[in-house]
Amino acid sequence: MWINLGRLMMVLVWCFLILNVIQPFPRPLKYFFDVALIFMVLMHVLQLLLLKISLTKNEPKFTILFQIRMFLFGIFEMLAWQKKLRRP
Repeated sequence: MWINLGRLMMVLVWCFLILNVIQPFPRPLKYFFDVALIFMVLMHVLQLLLLKISLTKNEPKFTILFQIRMFLFGIFEMLAWQKKLRRP
């Protein structure tokens, strides 16, 4: 339940940051949210790359859908993935 709530919050943050690109906020906030969007994209790409690099050869490769979800939801998708791996 908490993971899904985190995913919902992440979608709202993405929408808010993309709204700033489509219709910019007043000047001081515009620059802050532009930097926040760039930082969020970089951190999610870095997280995805580090996860892909840490895979061993025995583990299955990530699907494109999983990679997109990992990029969009970040840590919340990683927590869901780890929870799914721990189940017997």
